[in-house]
Amino acid sequence: MVGDGATLEGGRAAGRRVARRRPEGGAERKGEAMAVTRTPRGRWVEEGLRALAAGGPDAVRIEPLAQALGVTKGGFYWHFADRQALLDELLDAWERANLEDVIERVESDGGDARTRLRRLFALAFSGTGPLRTDLAVRDWARRDEAVAERVRRVDNRRMAYLRGLYGAIGADPADAEARSLLALSLWIGSHFVVADHGERSRAEVLERAARLMEG
Repeated sequence: MVGDGATLEGGRAAGRRVARRRPEGGAERKGEAMAVTRTPRGRWVEEGLRALAAGGPDAVRIEPLAQALGVTKGGFYWHFADRQALLDELLDAWERANLEDVIERVESDGGDARTRLRRLFALAFSGTGPLRTDLAVRDWARRDEAVAERVRRVDNRRMAYLRGLYGAIGADPADAEARSLLALSLWIGSHFVVADHGERSRAEVLERAARLMEG
């Protein structure tokens, strides 16, 4: 009888130890669920780009971004050390969207230089999202030398790419330089011109401008 009582008491004690351990497992599962539902880094970048395009760098603030995403601002620090780290990443995203991604898409389908120029203009004239960000970054560059240096680097790479295409077509260096500048101006500036074109649509005028730029 004594042995049976001891066994029963031991079983009860073991049960209490298991019961005490259960909250720890629950806490772990809760932590795992929070990790799964944490707002992805890319969402912060996307919302930051929208804010930048709408109001410049001063509009990129942690608390308003968190409100727009429907989360607490504490989630921001899972991904970024501070606001400057987000601003730096926004510039990286701008550079990818306005330069690297465009060139990659132009080159991906191959073709001769004239075909790639035609493809480049088609991409440059379609959509306004990246261009709105581009305008905001250029305005930002007027007040921040580090951003101005980034813009200069991107424009130099754009010019180098265009020079290569025009050179492959057969333009001499002086002509290639002039055409590249005209093409870059059209690439960057066409979305910011609001003039009417009489009976012609903007798309028709841009298509003819692109043909003229092809040479």
